[in-house]
Amino acid sequence: MEYLAAIQLAEMISTVVYTILGVALMGLIWKVIDWMTPFPIMKEIEQDQNMALAVLIGLVFVSISIIIAAVIVS
Repeated sequence: MEYLAAIQLAEMISTVVYTILGVALMGLIWKVIDWMTPFPIMKEIEQDQNMALAVLIGLVFVSISIIIAAVIVS
């Protein structure tokens, strides 16, 4: 219970703001990736069952989220 008392309001607000910022950046990156590819990514993954593309896109998002988190923390 003492742990909950130690949480400050400013920490909670900054966590929410940085979460929204991170999600917005990930959405923007998705739009850029979708715009840059010459083929529809969602069609390739959903209809054509392109697992290699799905894994690649997933790894891109993991790496970008690590970069965004490192930038926000620093």
